Amino acid sequence: MRKEAGLSQEDMAHALHMSISNISRFETNKYDIRGIDLIKWCKITNNPDMLMVLYAATDVVTTLAATGLTGFISILGGFL
Repeated sequence: MRKEAGLSQEDMAHALHMSISNISRFETNKYDIRGIDLIKWCKITNNPDMLMVLYAATDVVTTLAATGLTGFISILGGFL
């Protein structure tokens, strides 16, 4: 998400008030980030889909597989 948003690890570290090494360790699964920081990460990278998943505590892939695309569209109120 960070790279797609065009942000460097330094940019992300500054925005989250973390060290660059913590950003690197998080991206390589060597560091567990706090939930609030993960939500901030989604906001900083402008990733509303992942933010929705975090708020709903649901895995999008699992939701799509379980409900099918038609069910997913009806969940969203037909916005797709």
